[in-house]
Amino acid sequence: MGAIQNGIELLSLEGAVRGPEMMLISDSVSSASAKIRFLRIAFGLAGHGQQIGPKEVCSILDDLSQSGRITYDWTPQEGSFDRSDIQEVFLAMLCLESAMPQGGAISVTRPDDNPKGWEVSGPAKTDRPDSFLWETVKTGEGAETVMPAHVQFALLPAVVAERFGQITLTETEHGLTISF
Repeated sequence: MGAIQNGIELLSLEGAVRGPEMMLISDSVSSASAKIRFLRIAFGLAGHGQQIGPKEVCSILDDLSQSGRITYDWTPQEGSFDRSDIQEVFLAMLCLESAMPQGGAISVTRPDDNPKGWEVSGPAKTDRPDSFLWETVKTGEGAETVMPAHVQFALLPAVVAERFGQITLTETEHGLTISF
């Protein structure tokens, strides 16, 4: 992706190719690059002590929002975050995204009563894509039967439990909040 982005930039600097085709290619490459950056954090191994700043997180989420049906509202801005924290948040975002076929906004906050905790919420319901998946998120049980397309539902409780955390799901008329 990086090589393609560099090539597009060189072509545009030379003025060799202009027009809607070049814009389409450029937008597609930017979208793919943002998705790769997001997935690297969500599914990659988080080394001990690796930090990610709020600017980097917002940059990734802003780039993802540009071409998708999902937008992101990231409010935590203090200091930097452990990569493992961001991995949990990104996995929770993927779970919500699976349950939002119409799209919408996913919000990430840190509750006042638990400054180390996270709340990830969006207009999702626990009957999408399958209520069994949300039970897996809550209990961690049944992870071995989760299909590869929904691996985030099995991985989130495993990653949170590894750090001795607990997941709570709260469903309201406006959507679903995943707290951990």
